[in-house]
Amino acid sequence: SICPSGGGAVIRPSTDLTVYLCREPVDMRKQIDGLALLVQEAMELNPFDKALFVFGNRQRDKVKLLFWERNGFVVWYKR
Repeated sequence: SICPSGGGAVIRPSTDLTVYLCREPVDMRKQIDGLALLVQEAMELNPFDKALFVFGNRQRDKVKLLFWERNGFVVWYKR
């Protein structure tokens, strides 16, 4: 087994960050670069800030979260 039993570390952002919700529906085919560009241009925010950016699709049954962590972006996707 690659993962030891008993669980391991879970990747989670710190609890002292700001959460921004993009209120407009987003095409869920967008990946890291497209989401970061939305943060910069549509939301007029810095994607490298200590913040979590939340995007939803038109049907509101999928969500993507974008987060900058030390040396790269992290994307969580829930459907």
